[in-house]
Amino acid sequence: MLQDERVPHADDAAREARAHQPHLDPAAMRAHYRAEGLLEEDLAPTPYGQFLRWFEEAVAAGLYEPNAMVVSTADERGRPSSRTVLLKRFDESGFVFFTNHLSRKGREIEVNPYVSLLFPWHAIARQVIVSGRAERVGRDETAAYFRTRPHGSQLGAWASDQSAPLESRAELDRAYRELAARYPETERVPVPPHWGGYRVVARTVEFWQGRENRLHDRLRYVRAGAGPGEGAVWTVERLAP
Repeated sequence: MLQDERVPHADDAAREARAHQPHLDPAAMRAHYRAEGLLEEDLAPTPYGQFLRWFEEAVAAGLYEPNAMVVSTADERGRPSSRTVLLKRFDESGFVFFTNHLSRKGREIEVNPYVSLLFPWHAIARQVIVSGRAERVGRDETAAYFRTRPHGSQLGAWASDQSAPLESRAELDRAYRELAARYPETERVPVPPHWGGYRVVARTVEFWQGRENRLHDRLRYVRAGAGPGEGAVWTVERLAP
């Protein structure tokens, strides 16, 4: 073989393929938002009324899981963690979701009940950011919701020791099979004692509307009254984008 002759290598083909792909530069990814904005006079009297309006519009726009929200918590040392959870109920008393109380978020809420919720409705250039205090809902409310869950989801609440390390997927699947044998479709699955709901009582609720030239509208409700619910008093402030 001649000294300058080179044997093709698999890495060469991979490099050539990458060379023909467009460069994925996050800094070059730009979306142009809408011209229509959000004005103070167009807001509902309470953030829950305004959330209902936007939630209905998100559903009408065909967004995938518009009730998906990022729940952020922090431990006793202020170290944050986030995850996506599904909103299951909301009214003038707060935003409700259900989870394992022994999960990381459950443990963090027990020592630091102040949380943040983020609804990232990117497809319609909107966000809703809730800041407030999480409190457990009553067991009757938890049981009523648990009964509406599919049978498999009820079993899953028992099978998963949420946030705890697993040796393998097989371990989780085995636990589920054992529960399915114990509680067939014809049997009522009891509500796990370590599983339940949290209601986030809002202190502030921000409605973010994307605008042209990154001059977004940000209107934030701030609870001025002492208590939650229909008796709460809200003020509205505009934030710079």
